[in-house]
Amino acid sequence: MQSPFHIPTSNPTFNFSSKWQKHNKVQIFFPNPCFPRFSKPPPKSLKTSFQFEYEEEKMEKQVEPTLLPVVIKQSDGCVSRYFWDGNDLKLVFVDGFDKFDDFGDVFRRCKMGVRNFLLPRKINENYLEYVKWKFLHRVFSSALQVLATQAMFRAIGIGYARSLPSAAALNWVLKDGLGRLSRCIYTASLASAFDTNLKRVRFLTSVVFSLSIGLELMTPAFPQYFLLLASIANIAKQISLACYLATGTAVHRSFAVADNLGEVSAKAQIQTVCFDNLGLMLAAALNIILKNNQRWQAGLPFVVYPIFTAIDLYGIYQSLKHVHLQTITKDRLEIIIDTWIQRGYVPSPAEVSKREGINFFSTKDRLKWPIRIGCLNSRFQIPKISMMTMRSLCKDDFYFVCTEICFCGFQKREGILLSIREGATTSDIIMGFLQACYIRERLLCNMKKPGILEVYDNNSHQNITNWFNLAAECKESAREGMKLLNEKMVEIGWSCKNILLSTNEQTRFSFIDD
Repeated sequence: MQSPFHIPTSNPTFNFSSKWQKHNKVQIFFPNPCFPRFSKPPPKSLKTSFQFEYEEEKMEKQVEPTLLPVVIKQSDGCVSRYFWDGNDLKLVFVDGFDKFDDFGDVFRRCKMGVRNFLLPRKINENYLEYVKWKFLHRVFSSALQVLATQAMFRAIGIGYARSLPSAAALNWVLKDGLGRLSRCIYTASLASAFDTNLKRVRFLTSVVFSLSIGLELMTPAFPQYFLLLASIANIAKQISLACYLATGTAVHRSFAVADNLGEVSAKAQIQTVCFDNLGLMLAAALNIILKNNQRWQAGLPFVVYPIFTAIDLYGIYQSLKHVHLQTITKDRLEIIIDTWIQRGYVPSPAEVSKREGINFFSTKDRLKWPIRIGCLNSRFQIPKISMMTMRSLCKDDFYFVCTEICFCGFQKREGILLSIREGATTSDIIMGFLQACYIRERLLCNMKKPGILEVYDNNSHQNITNWFNLAAECKESAREGMKLLNEKMVEIGWSCKNILLSTNEQTRFSFIDD
């Protein structure tokens, strides 16, 4: 007897045996004795083999993962993408590995964790190079400081056998007091130099710091001069520390591309602590290796000092080369304007930093017609052109450009002076310097032409007339190119709000309309 649910397969409309064989599945229906028989067709909720096959194919289509057009970039740098597997919404990396199932991904996450711990999220392209050389500098500098402190303790121990402990404590307090006093004097005397000659001052004070460590290493050999050596060394250390703190903000600001100065400063402190601890471990390891030989241990600082100092200073030098300051000083402004006049473009902070360098020895004295910002020096000979220029001033002039004569030994040198009026804006200073650079460019070109007077320091009427004509032409050229130059400087990333000048360059004149 046939089941009431039997569907005959003889009908070609319901003949799907080939498809069932393809899926290796057999549909068998048994009568349910507990289920009542129906005289009418089965209810619609019961599925036929055709319906089962249709839903199975539909599920197979849905099981295929579908990548969604949404990519997630997390704060740790991981880039993931959502996809739908038919049942759940999952998150995988763009390379296709699951977030927790791949061992290489665990390593990558650890690497990103260390990176986020030591480095800011948004940094310049040159910041990694700076940190690399900073690592070299801090590790070996810290190791030298540990060895120097150990040597000073050894010197105090020698002194205990000859003096009272209170005398040794007094010596230590005196050296710290003298060092802090010298730090205050040094900071007050070189306040503006931290902005105008940042790299040079910082490197020179680093050299002083390395020499101070050498003095501390000498204290065990001369315990009777402990106070003298330790005080001189501490004075040098305090001066170096003052420079490091004063220039640190400017260095960090150069890397804060997203105005994240606080984050960059915090990461710098973390880097310093981690790198210094590695240096401490290096010094401790050297002492452990030589602990059984007191003679070698006592001579260790003198052996490693020149090596570690050379590596330390080289690391500082290289790290400063990757500091690209966006602030404008007189020297940087001169490089920018000279490049603008000669080549027609504004150099980037990185290009100017490369040309500027550490600037140990000033090259301005070797230039012909050097430009100086300030006022006329009465100790030198003042040309008549300068006097005529000052007489021609009016109340609308916020600067004037004239010639000056100075003597380097017995050699007389001609130069250009830019004198700034009280109340002059940054645009006035830039335009005045642009005019001075135009004048120098014309003078250098005229010096190569025969029959042209190359010196404007005599009192001839012809020279005075030529000078005023030249100054007027260059002022007009500066006025025409000032707007475009300022736009290009801002576009390339220069901070044009202020011009950082030294103490002598900040001298101003006042106009008196009698």
